Amino acid sequence: MDKIPMTAGGHQALEDELKTLKSKDRPEIIAAIAEARSHGDLSENAEYHAAKERQGFIESRIAELEDKLSRAQVIDVSKLSGDSVKFGATVTVVDEDTDKEARYQIVGEDESDVKSGKISIASPLARALINKTVGDSIEVNTPGGGKAYEVLKVEWV
Repeated sequence: MDKIPMTAGGHQALEDELKTLKSKDRPEIIAAIAEARSHGDLSENAEYHAAKERQGFIESRIAELEDKLSRAQVIDVSKLSGDSVKFGATVTVVDEDTDKEARYQIVGEDESDVKSGKISIASPLARALINKTVGDSIEVNTPGGGKAYEVLKVEWV
């Protein structure tokens, strides 16, 4: 099985979600199913069917999170360094067409959030940035067409 790279923060977020699902959501849905059962005929009980569907979603998410956490390769970004872009690096780039600067941290797939400046290691931009150093230019195919960026800074924050 492949390891899943993630930062310590991403690992903690998955653990927190798993804990919430197991300690709060699972007991709530079990109670909701019991309540719906008490209303009689299950074949026409929409409340029961909705609760069972929600239970299926919760159980599937728990299994998915347990799998990801068991295969997690937690990378402590504070202990990394170097001049080239790797997983966990915070990279400042400039769009060569618009001169607009952007700052991204390369993180695991489950913790990516472009609005907060975190991009997935599997994203086209992150894949293009890997092993680049300050001054390198990259070309990235985006849904809006090709984009050219120059690496301005590589940080380990």
